[in-house]
Amino acid sequence: MLGKLTFADIPHDPIIITTLIGAGIGGLLLLALITKFKLWGYLWKEWFTSVDHKKIGVMYLVVAFVMLLRGFADAIMMRVQQAMAAGGAEGVLPPHHYDQIFTAHGVIMIFFVAMPLITGLMNVVVPLQIGARDVAFPFVNSLSFWLFVAGAGLVMISLGVGEFAQTGWLAFPPLSGKEYSPGVGVDYYIWGLQVAGLGTTLSGINFFITILKMRTPGMKLMQMPVFTWTALVTNVLIIAAFPVLTITLVLLTLDRYLGTHFFTNDGGGNAMLYINLIWIWGHPEVYILVLPAFGVFSEVIATFSRKALFGYKGMVYATACIGVLSFIVWLHHFFTMGSGANVNAFFGITTMIISIPTGVKIFNWLFTMFRGRVQFTTPVLWTIGFMVTFTIGGMTGVMLAIPALDF
Repeated sequence: MLGKLTFADIPHDPIIITTLIGAGIGGLLLLALITKFKLWGYLWKEWFTSVDHKKIGVMYLVVAFVMLLRGFADAIMMRVQQAMAAGGAEGVLPPHHYDQIFTAHGVIMIFFVAMPLITGLMNVVVPLQIGARDVAFPFVNSLSFWLFVAGAGLVMISLGVGEFAQTGWLAFPPLSGKEYSPGVGVDYYIWGLQVAGLGTTLSGINFFITILKMRTPGMKLMQMPVFTWTALVTNVLIIAAFPVLTITLVLLTLDRYLGTHFFTNDGGGNAMLYINLIWIWGHPEVYILVLPAFGVFSEVIATFSRKALFGYKGMVYATACIGVLSFIVWLHHFFTMGSGANVNAFFGITTMIISIPTGVKIFNWLFTMFRGRVQFTTPVLWTIGFMVTFTIGGMTGVMLAIPALDF
């Protein structure tokens, strides 16, 4: 990647140059303020080198909100382009720039906003809920965070030096191969995700061991708070799924750098292999993001209904079922790609089955509220809003689990 970058790779697009100047001025102002108030020593000692799980959790959340602003800016630019390009007009962004923004938005929102929000929340809450002094490996926890920051940094640098991928957030071949993406965009994508993904994998191992081995004496598994249960299943998914992403990106790297043909038909490979591999990671990733949120909703509803969560054991088993089933539904992302009727039928059925434990959760939340003294606080209103949205989405999901309807 570095060998390809020269001074000619600094973009000349006025939109990008203006953005870079604005970001540069903002960054210099921030550095000047930190220097003026003599905060460097404090930040270094108390935050940047801290191994305290609460501080690391807060730093995850801060970076997530910074990246959220970046992802939000990409979203606004896409919407402006769509509004301005109506009726055959060209709009404000050239096609290659729009495609980079489109890809960066997806990558940032999943990997650098949703993931750190979940990881940050687990960092802050899980050790407190199980009565542990810290996570099992505090230094590894810090390392995980800084690897994640390095990955986010690479994505941000691509805005000003070279380019980002123009492939969509999953970088399907052959578009992400050297023939169709000769620049450094896909390289930035690969290295950004590999570095951040390594941090996520280490974090998953860390929390898995923390929850199994560092609970306060006497706390059995079936006495853990529901959020900790969802965190445990989530971290099992991370440990099982993220190595698949790592290997998939390694194979893509070999195709790009060494001219192998894992994902190109002309050399005996198969582009469908990449799509299978990326979704074998990608579907559990959906549950990695949503299971801890389910845990939050369970805690919120139980707290503000002033009663114990209805069906605690059912909730735990449902979470575990979702964890297992999340690995055997990936093909519903490409029912129409020619896998055959038998394969489609299997994945259609498993997709319908996974709606059952999810439905159990909805009913448990409703029964927790039933005859409870529900306080309509802001968290409860958000949770009820989620339940309505999720139920509607879930019903469409069961319909879309029928391969014939997708065709």
